Amino acid sequence: MADKDTYQKKLEAQLEEWNAEIDKLQAKAKQQQADAEEDYSEAIADLKSRRDDMKKRLEELRDASDDAWEDIKAGAESAWQSMSAAVKSATSRLKQ
Repeated sequence: MADKDTYQKKLEAQLEEWNAEIDKLQAKAKQQQADAEEDYSEAIADLKSRRDDMKKRLEELRDASDDAWEDIKAGAESAWQSMSAAVKSATSRLKQ
């Protein structure tokens, strides 16, 4: 049980960090010229979609029994890695 709770808290904390990064990108997009704003908007839409997938995985994890949560963890790990890579890519590309 402790492993599930620890993992869940780790995911929740990471989602909060990603939400903050998305908010920063949205604020920066508003300051950019129209053509750059489109790039930001596309990247932000992608990040929000991936974040929503992570939220879904987190809800599945919360609802899982102690015996089943390990099965759900694999899907969450995959979504986590995808989201992490997307955030890094978007922030580095859009900070230019």
